[in-house]
Amino acid sequence: MEHEQLLQASTELMNHSLGYIRSMALGCAAKLGVADAIHHAGGRATMDDLRAALSLHPSKLPYFLRRVMRVLVASGVFAHDEEEDDDDIYRLTPVSSLLVTATGGNGGRSLLPFVLLQLSPPLYVTPATSMAEWLTSGEEETPFEMTHGAGLWTVCSRDPELGELFNDAMAADSAFIMDVAIRGAGRQVFDKITSLVDVAGGTGTAARVVAAAFPHIKCTVLDLPHVIDSIPADHRGRDVVMFVAGDMMDFIPRADALLLNFVLHDWSDEDYMKILKRCKEAIPSREAGGKVIVIDVVVGSSTQAMCHGTQLLFDLLISTTLPGMQRGEKEWCKVFKEAGFTDYKISPVLGIRSIIEVFL
Repeated sequence: MEHEQLLQASTELMNHSLGYIRSMALGCAAKLGVADAIHHAGGRATMDDLRAALSLHPSKLPYFLRRVMRVLVASGVFAHDEEEDDDDIYRLTPVSSLLVTATGGNGGRSLLPFVLLQLSPPLYVTPATSMAEWLTSGEEETPFEMTHGAGLWTVCSRDPELGELFNDAMAADSAFIMDVAIRGAGRQVFDKITSLVDVAGGTGTAARVVAAAFPHIKCTVLDLPHVIDSIPADHRGRDVVMFVAGDMMDFIPRADALLLNFVLHDWSDEDYMKILKRCKEAIPSREAGGKVIVIDVVVGSSTQAMCHGTQLLFDLLISTTLPGMQRGEKEWCKVFKEAGFTDYKISPVLGIRSIIEVFL
């Protein structure tokens, strides 16, 4: 290998090994509320503006925050202008606008809770650091189980703070992706149905988006009792959706359509098949308008490098936390057929995710 190739290879290796610092810088800005601070400053904020808005400790010099911001500017999360007096001006980009929680910042669809979940030390980061140890150790099903001594769902049910973190993240992601789907190419998926069950629908965010856009659709949310119980009773009493406490492995209420939004990738092949068979029991034929609507990753659905790379990263993240996996089209097709479905249609219209309509 030539001298220049060696240097280039060493630079690339160092960049890969330091990639976690980029993620931690994003987590720092997310926790501090940098995007909100810039938004409240009118979309342009100096370092002094940020220091004042973020209530940083007086002993912390601005140089560290400037270094954090420099990494995030280089990554495209924020934008940067340098004024004549050498004062740094920071601006939002389309990426960081999704971290704004203020009303009107991004149409009210902030992904900040989802980012905080992805960068949560107990739920995702620490298990991910244990992949090598897990691969050479005993019988734990996932690195997460090796770290915590129990699975994700058990940990979230035992720890109210972690459960709330997870539910808030799922709600934020559901609100964002369902809003995009219904406003865009996914709208026709819901046009002709009159009833829908959001399976493992959490606190009902996705179902509420559907109900608001399609008032004629009767929307029901099915989830485990501890999830339904986390919703204040007075909220449930006046909600536009109905809630059913139960286990999708045992029973799914009947409806024209079932929604599985970012659910199936969580489960092993055995449980995956159980869920699909329960779905099959709960919908009418295709001729009668029945279908299952799956919103999930189809690995390889995009040739765009960032999209495909993110699909692979998310697949590995899921595998460190849960017994499930992300699937390519051939794998989706195989399990649909084995579960007794006759046809499906994939629409790769949601970034790393696709809308999959599955029919009897």
